[in-house]
Amino acid sequence: MESGKSAEAGPSTGVGSDSSEENKRTAMKTGKPLREMPFDDVDEEEEEEDGEDGKEGSGDVAAFSPGPLLSLKEQIEKDKDDDSLRRWKEKLLGCVEEDLNGQMEPEVKFHSIGIISDDIGEITTPLPLSEIQNGRVLFTLKEGSRYQLKITFSVLHNIVSGLTYSNTVWKAGLQVDQSKGMLGNFAPQREPYVHSLDEEITPSGVLARGIYSAKLKFEDDDRRCHMELKYSFEIKKSS
Repeated sequence: MESGKSAEAGPSTGVGSDSSEENKRTAMKTGKPLREMPFDDVDEEEEEEDGEDGKEGSGDVAAFSPGPLLSLKEQIEKDKDDDSLRRWKEKLLGCVEEDLNGQMEPEVKFHSIGIISDDIGEITTPLPLSEIQNGRVLFTLKEGSRYQLKITFSVLHNIVSGLTYSNTVWKAGLQVDQSKGMLGNFAPQREPYVHSLDEEITPSGVLARGIYSAKLKFEDDDRRCHMELKYSFEIKKSS
């Protein structure tokens, strides 16, 4: 500021000048260098340090990542000296001895897909679909009927977490429906898992009748796709 410049250009008088001269004389006697630091500079440095600390803190949060993926064998052997903890882990993780091969990535193997409805009972189709079944109608339902898809699958090598499904339906090339759901977390075990998806209701009316194409997809929370099944079904007039 202009007032500050005029004060520096004029003669030094007052208490501030006397203390400055005294500091200089003390420095000359002791032989130590004189170090003066205005309070404004200190405040600026503290603000800069605080800003850097804030940046570092936010960087730590942004850079957070989950722990490394451990194989099923490593998870069981991690506390093998503790018998009670080891037995608890074996019970929780399924303890499939032939699957303790050190493989990290989980694998979900689907055995069959079924349809459950009051109209037709239960129809089960083995997976994967044969070449003859591809492109053919997998099941037929009446309009306005309730139904559920039922899947049977096994989990291999490691725990699969956050297994989800999406079922997208088209008619005449236009998407008419999409449903999504969470199945959960599954550990390897000897017996296959059997899971029924959420109940659905077929549409009613003349325009609702006909053949539909669909795609059923299963993914885990690491976005690994474990199955993508394309199938067809038909809705007929209710008698």
